[in-house]
Amino acid sequence: MSFLSGFIAIIGPPNVGKSTLLNKLLGKKIAITSPRPQTTRNRILGIYNGENFQMAFIDTPGIHQTRSLLHKSMVRSAKASLGEVDIILLVVELEEGVNDEMNIILRLLKKTDKPAILAINKIDLIRKENLLPIIESYSKLHCFDSIIPISALYGDGLETLKEELKKTLSPGPQFFPPDMLTDKSEEFLIAEIIREKIYHETREELPYSSAVVVESLKEDTERNLLAVMATIFVEKASQKGIIIGKNGRMIKKIGRNARIEIERIFSLRVYLELFVKVEKNWSSDTRSLRRLGY
Repeated sequence: MSFLSGFIAIIGPPNVGKSTLLNKLLGKKIAITSPRPQTTRNRILGIYNGENFQMAFIDTPGIHQTRSLLHKSMVRSAKASLGEVDIILLVVELEEGVNDEMNIILRLLKKTDKPAILAINKIDLIRKENLLPIIESYSKLHCFDSIIPISALYGDGLETLKEELKKTLSPGPQFFPPDMLTDKSEEFLIAEIIREKIYHETREELPYSSAVVVESLKEDTERNLLAVMATIFVEKASQKGIIIGKNGRMIKKIGRNARIEIERIFSLRVYLELFVKVEKNWSSDTRSLRRLGY
């Protein structure tokens, strides 16, 4: 039996569960999640290995209309993925409908002749008998190769989705070693975990005005200890005060929650030291965006 492989772009509007789906498909968390839109800022590669096949998923930022330089960079990254993959996996919510974001995505799909599979997420929120009209309405928007109702959170429909994706793969090489889960560095994954905790613990615009850079990462194998020093960048002095919190409570909470998750993922004890710096208007400055990894 020939080996099957392919690159699959996970695309969709913001906050539809793309990163949750990727983590569930892989069985391990490599992409951060939050209830807020535009959490994912970078393309993230996740590799799923099966018997005689390999799927290389690319989780992309949500496609949306924006004037922000940071968000324009994110959307460009998502759109570029369509030209670099073999299969497109569009993730939508139950009743996303034809809004501005979906119109952008549908226009992109019409420009490509690549196989496109639609995953309708969050089916755990409705009764099964109400699902068929939703599937029918989406089937009229584009000639999808298949439409799969799923719950990324609970795993419903994911085996069916995997089977449909496998059918769409072509004979090809094993692009990555079987034990490789992602191409992202440990520094990137740790920075993302810290950023996720900022999203969960702070409000309003602050998560969108923050970026995280891991300055140093040292592993002491004898003590089974990972020492991490990271900097949280914000755009205003007032935001720095919020991140630190009264008597340092907020920064301690963010650090504690991040440390617990880093320890769980890396199976090491972690010493995490966080600093906060102001970089004025970093999200609208090209050089700052590049330096901070965007």
